[in-house]
Amino acid sequence: MELRHLRYFATVAETCHFGRAADRLHVAQPALSHAIRQLEDELGVALLARTTRQVRVTPAGEFFLAEAQRVLAAVDAGVRGARRIGEGQLGLVRVGFTGTAAFSHLPRLARALTQRLPRVELEVRADLLTAEQCDRLRGGLLGIGVLRPPVTGAGIDYRVIEVEPLVLAVPADHRLAGEPVVAMTDLRTEPFVTYEGRDSVVREAVLRSCRDAGFTPDRRHEAPGTAALLALVAGGLGVGVVPASARSLPLAGVVFRDLAGAATVELALAWHRETPSPLVTTVLAALEDVFPSARPPAAVT
Repeated sequence: MELRHLRYFATVAETCHFGRAADRLHVAQPALSHAIRQLEDELGVALLARTTRQVRVTPAGEFFLAEAQRVLAAVDAGVRGARRIGEGQLGLVRVGFTGTAAFSHLPRLARALTQRLPRVELEVRADLLTAEQCDRLRGGLLGIGVLRPPVTGAGIDYRVIEVEPLVLAVPADHRLAGEPVVAMTDLRTEPFVTYEGRDSVVREAVLRSCRDAGFTPDRRHEAPGTAALLALVAGGLGVGVVPASARSLPLAGVVFRDLAGAATVELALAWHRETPSPLVTTVLAALEDVFPSARPPAAVT
């Protein structure tokens, strides 16, 4: 039994007419009649009652028609799904986010995929540092990373979508809270709350900014992420230097101020160049105008 036998029978049963069925199927009527007889011989039961004037579906034929239609619908759905996957229009894409990027960029990314690729499902992995995202991209555990260059290891391509200035986070009652712009040199004697871990791109940018300003920061506390860092700042345990996107995490007792003389940090969309699936390629294309390539911001003075 072949799929064509099911299609031939379903069409004849639906039209109750061999001539009309043959026209719809674009086959010769004798070939259609022969195929139906082959199907009936294989099943050992009559599916159609034929007279010179009409074609009628037998009770066995009615049962078999329902089953044939179910099978054909499943095959058609499978064909459509396979084509959509091959075209990058269907499937699951896993996206990793570093730090505050989940707050500042995830809403726009999710909305863009919902509107432009409604059959693509999004799975989010948040609070992943760049090195871990690169490992996961290479291992196939992520399709796309939203991370801070430089990337680690081989095989990772990326496109910068934002160049963020670093800003100052201080307790609301701090002496610098009333200043619209603070210089890095003004932080020389301040206790710092910094990010923990040598893999943190922001941590290294903060330390570099301090060195460029002529001092080594007095690191009193370390935090695993921006939310914890800001909570320690709110508790009066030190000042923090964070990406500007941290402003999307308002916290009572914390004031953000522009910071002159500080470095910038990049944010990029990254993917594994060795295994670019059609889905990842399609998603990246859909995000090109949502997150265009970024230019450096003007320096704060």
